[in-house]
Amino acid sequence: MASEVSRPPAPGPGESTVTTAVPARLDRLPWSRWHWMIVIGLGTVWILDGLEVTIVGNVAGRIAEDGSGLDITAAQITGVAAALYVAGACSGALFFGWLTDRYGRKRLFMVTLVVYLAATAMTALSFESWWFFLFRFLTGFGIGGEYAAINSAIDELIPSHYRGRVDLIINGSYWLGAIGGSLLSIVMLDTDIFPKDLGWRLSFALGVVLGLVILLVRRHVPESPRWQFIHGRGEEAEELVGSVEKEIEEEKGVRLPPPDREITIHQRKSIGFGLIAKTVFHTYPRRAVLGLSLFIGQAFLYNAITFGFGTILITFFDVPTGSTGYYFAVIAAGNFMGPLLLGKLFDTVGRRIMISSTYLLSGILLFGTAWLFDRGSLSATTLTACWCVVLFFASAGASSAYLTVSEIFPMETRAMAIAFFYALGTAAGGISGPLIFAELTESGVVGDTVLAFQIGAGLMCAAGLVAAFLAVNAERRSLEDIAELLSTARSASPADR
Repeated sequence: MASEVSRPPAPGPGESTVTTAVPARLDRLPWSRWHWMIVIGLGTVWILDGLEVTIVGNVAGRIAEDGSGLDITAAQITGVAAALYVAGACSGALFFGWLTDRYGRKRLFMVTLVVYLAATAMTALSFESWWFFLFRFLTGFGIGGEYAAINSAIDELIPSHYRGRVDLIINGSYWLGAIGGSLLSIVMLDTDIFPKDLGWRLSFALGVVLGLVILLVRRHVPESPRWQFIHGRGEEAEELVGSVEKEIEEEKGVRLPPPDREITIHQRKSIGFGLIAKTVFHTYPRRAVLGLSLFIGQAFLYNAITFGFGTILITFFDVPTGSTGYYFAVIAAGNFMGPLLLGKLFDTVGRRIMISSTYLLSGILLFGTAWLFDRGSLSATTLTACWCVVLFFASAGASSAYLTVSEIFPMETRAMAIAFFYALGTAAGGISGPLIFAELTESGVVGDTVLAFQIGAGLMCAAGLVAAFLAVNAERRSLEDIAELLSTARSASPADR
């Protein structure tokens, strides 16, 4: 018999025990305009992240030039500023993740977007290097908070039959922003169109404009009813779900079937951090290992390929510096097509098979690419084609890492769990990765670049093997079935441990 999960203390003053069908009512909803509003309002933030990171990488050389209006070197932009952005993202994920579980999804996904907008606007107005560094950190702080607030809200609002594909496509939309950033930088850096000290500033300003549009749409996205009924706002949750049901019935012209289940929970104003940590690492240690493996594997694979992307093309294939953006746009397109075309299979074929196979395939294909590169069999075009195929599978796998940690832990811990694994994966990719890969990809020695590819491929394959044994069959299951709410937890299956 499995041992009992530690339960929270009995409800305090003003807190009560309620029975609700809200989760089942949300999961039985057909796809509708209401769900599209959620996807557009919340999911488009990944486009902003991709745009932001790509623009900075592409404009670094221009900002470092004399006459840019900023006294800073390219190395400081790609080194110090990039590290500060990563540090900000990790800090923001943890800080806002805790607040999201405590104060709600809607309040925080509005706050984090405002932080991002303000910091990006201030980056565009940079007049000294310290100012640029400060607001790169704060931009990352806002983006990191977005990951925790948005992933938790999306998974709790999207019906279980669609949750996998929607989550993967939304996370993969980062690469739409990367494509936009690559092409936008070509125009913005053309001194025949914009002065040297203006084009790069307008690149950041465009991110602000796009963010403002998203903010206007996001005002209409509701709080998560699942969060509401846990935190003593059951009447609001019932009213919200009732209005959504009425809207969808009018849209579809049919009556919705009755929900097939109810759950009884102890409503609580907040859940202590100690209980959250104990739940993630003591109650579900196997799932914690799974989450760490997936995030670290994908972080190192992406750094193995993308960190020295431009350097590899320039050093080994004599690609002009101004042309690397076109190559990057191609692999970014492959990154987006992976989740777009494979996403549905995560809901039909299943999580375990798809997560493990996408990780293993991308790792094996990268080993093959390293072998061809070592033999001198590749050109800039064929190497980019190989990367495109590798990242087609890797992007679906990497997106499934975010999906996994957002659905395999109890709802009360969800945002904090996302934040923790995101922060650790980002730190591994943004700190350890560059330290390892920078010297390897910049040395000009073929064997060093091959080693960089092999490290990324090896860790991706290792994560795929972990997923083959530990991945949770979460497809088309209610979040409350995958991991019981702490307030109703009875016991965890030995398989979950």
